[in-house]
Amino acid sequence: MKYLSNPFRPGAGHPPPYLAGREEEKKEFARLLGQKPVLTNLVLTGLRGVGKTVLLETLKPLAIPKKWVWAGTDLSESAAVSEDSIAIRILADLSPLTANTMVLESETRRIGFTSAAEKQRAFLDFDFLKWVYDKTPGLASDKLKAVLETVWTSLSANNPDINGVVLAYDEAQNLSDQADRRQYPLSLLLDVFQSIQKKGLPFLLVLTGLPTLFPKLVEARTFSERMFHVMTLSRLSEKECRDAILKPIAQHGCPVHFTETAVSEIVRCSGGYPYFIQFLCREMFDSYLQQHIGGEINPVVTVEQTIKKLDSDFFAGRWNRVTDRQRALLSIVAQLPRCDEEFAVQEVVEQSKKSRKPFSASHVSQMFAKLADSGLVYKNRHGRYSFAVPLLGGFIRRQEAGGAQEHAA
Repeated sequence: MKYLSNPFRPGAGHPPPYLAGREEEKKEFARLLGQKPVLTNLVLTGLRGVGKTVLLETLKPLAIPKKWVWAGTDLSESAAVSEDSIAIRILADLSPLTANTMVLESETRRIGFTSAAEKQRAFLDFDFLKWVYDKTPGLASDKLKAVLETVWTSLSANNPDINGVVLAYDEAQNLSDQADRRQYPLSLLLDVFQSIQKKGLPFLLVLTGLPTLFPKLVEARTFSERMFHVMTLSRLSEKECRDAILKPIAQHGCPVHFTETAVSEIVRCSGGYPYFIQFLCREMFDSYLQQHIGGEINPVVTVEQTIKKLDSDFFAGRWNRVTDRQRALLSIVAQLPRCDEEFAVQEVVEQSKKSRKPFSASHVSQMFAKLADSGLVYKNRHGRYSFAVPLLGGFIRRQEAGGAQEHAA
């Protein structure tokens, strides 16, 4: 058999060979690009592995042909520690798009940039944007508004066909106000965009993050509920899962194919999460090729074998960070019928009564708060809890079953 490249690409934000589903989400984004003025921004949310980052990258090629420029990046924790840091992050993201745009003379006069020699060098590069930011009096929000107004005035004058600017930020759940430090970067972002959009400046804000993101926005500013359209990415349907499995193989003309049984098992075990589909398919594909190269005439690859590698590569690191008592609590949660959807404190308390060491309601609440800090659970808008890691319940049950077998042996 000639050398075959593996068509599947699991990874953080790596685009799959075929993007299954998400057509409705792309249509909704296209609708938002048609706003004049911009009244509604976008939040993309969902668990890890559901394809938020991939979808965000897919939206960019939709915006550019419609004459919207696109800027943005991941929001690291360091970019979200203060009002100045988030403002500088925005300046840094805008400057590559605007560096060759000359500042209008009217703008140089408005902001006090009056030297004739300086006017010749007045382009919207980072240094100039930072100069505007530093020179503008007032709060950090006033400074950032002045920068965005300068950017749009000069950008639109130099590019009359431009419709607007998309500022897109992934991992936006890292952004939060720090009242103890008197730093409010999240509130600043919301206040600035509400203000400039009220003035008619066509800046569209797109934020992507875990399910904790939108509650954070609303907590920071109640008007966020009216400022954003929230698209929660759900699992893929069975048909979409099958397309994600079968179409890459067909597109690459691979002589290696999954059996119908394997396809059905991948769909079931992946839970409809795009990352897990890519992971399972890639590992099974690699295992088959390695066995064939090693001389196996009829290589045997099962989904069950690959699940063990998924447990080791994806789940084990998170599981190893929790304490024994937290593991006991999570094991009780994993026995609930709807553990991979949502669960209430009282449900967990009742289930724990079947164990040797039951939990009280206050103890469960306290431990959930700590588990939320470590990124394993989160409290949803209905006051109930959910696993922050997809399909964690199945992993925990497999761990429990494996431990029981070892103990019996």
